[in-house]
Amino acid sequence: MRVRAAVLKHSPVSAPFAQTRPLVIEEVELDEPGPEEVLVKIGAAGLCHSDLSVINGNRPRQTPMVLGHEAAGTVVRAGAAVRGLKEGDKVVMTFQPTCGHCLPCAEGRAALCIPGAEANGKGVLMSGQIRIHDPDDHQDIYHHCGVSAYAEYAVISPNSLVKVDADLPFEELALFGCAVQTGVGAVINTCNVRPGQSVAIVGLGGVGLAALLGAVAAGATEVVAIDLSDEKLEKARELGATRTYRANEEGVVDRIRADTGGGVDHAVELAGAVPAFELAYKITRRGGQTVTAGLASPTSEFRLPAVNLVGDERTVKGSYMGSCVPRRDIPRFIALYQAGKLPVNKLLTRTLTLDEINEGFDLLDQGKAVRQVVVFD
Repeated sequence: MRVRAAVLKHSPVSAPFAQTRPLVIEEVELDEPGPEEVLVKIGAAGLCHSDLSVINGNRPRQTPMVLGHEAAGTVVRAGAAVRGLKEGDKVVMTFQPTCGHCLPCAEGRAALCIPGAEANGKGVLMSGQIRIHDPDDHQDIYHHCGVSAYAEYAVISPNSLVKVDADLPFEELALFGCAVQTGVGAVINTCNVRPGQSVAIVGLGGVGLAALLGAVAAGATEVVAIDLSDEKLEKARELGATRTYRANEEGVVDRIRADTGGGVDHAVELAGAVPAFELAYKITRRGGQTVTAGLASPTSEFRLPAVNLVGDERTVKGSYMGSCVPRRDIPRFIALYQAGKLPVNKLLTRTLTLDEINEGFDLLDQGKAVRQVVVFD
């Protein structure tokens, strides 16, 4: 079938994207789903820094590629071997396919699924197939994170889909696929924040502000928000931050440590930059935990004082996809939202059409939007 999609022809592409037009809106040929695949009508797809980092070359991927990994939609048709999904089901896409059988999956660490990571690295589905093609020369067009949601329809592995019963708009459901999983999961799963503890969030994009909401929902009594943007700090206060700081203020580390009685229990870095991680480490208390989920450039490195790591019994951890098990965590995060305890709808800056997607990435690149979502008819 022919579908309209936003195709990244090559990478890197520099901003302003409204002029350079890295995402070309055109018709592509989409194959029928295989026996273990599902055809999904996309309802909404979010604009995320992970997509932006493919456009600007910070995270090299195969091209041409249909981007978009944070999405929700409706099942149109399921392959003959697919169980548990049928026509009309609402689904949230998750950007890390999970086989359920490899060692990490068996240990409950679905975010580290080995076959899923291998498929994503090759730009293919879990079946090893590519289902998107150029309609003229039949050239393969790669899948992004097994989803490729910047299109009217997508063929997706059921291992990348979570069925949901919630009667919510697609633009809200889409947020649970990446921003909420990654941010809230980093706080609740990776950090295991307990009521009464203190949490700092460094980097207040969509994922960072979702993490802040997770800290509030987890019962943290001190929620510190740190960013370079006054507008985002104001948004953080609106969402429940108890203290806010500009990251480039002189003496900001000493101020935070003094204001929090020696540092926070958990500092979560979500800016994807080494200076942000270093700041997070410096404001973590003795015996505390520093978690990074920001996905810095593949060439970035950081250094830590080894004696401090040992003498202060510090913990440094990575968090991918919020250490989530999607079929467990997405429904429970949605339930928290429906109960009024996780107001993720406040992360939504605006909705846009597929034709406006390049302009949307300009706003994301300039830090002028928290979460924008492409909504399909």
